Amino acid sequence: MISLIIWLILGFLAGYLAKLIMPGPDGGGVILTTILGIVGAVVGGFVGSLIGYPMVSNFDNIGSSLPSFIFSIIGAIVVLALYRLATGRSVTH
Repeated sequence: MISLIIWLILGFLAGYLAKLIMPGPDGGGVILTTILGIVGAVVGGFVGSLIGYPMVSNFDNIGSSLPSFIFSIIGAIVVLALYRLATGRSVTH
């Protein structure tokens, strides 16, 4: 249960940062951005774990997995870009 809460929080943060990096007209507001951020965080965190960085699973290893969080942000950016491509919105604004 704690892992789910952590991924929701990190997904929200990753989505928020992705939106700051890639501003633009996305429908759905905060809810959609959070969902895209969570998906991106999971994908990015998984990719980071494949190359050796631990995924965040509890509050004890948050600090030691900063690279995983960075991968989560990158994943959120990629998911946001794919969403924009799929919906016909501009990837760059």
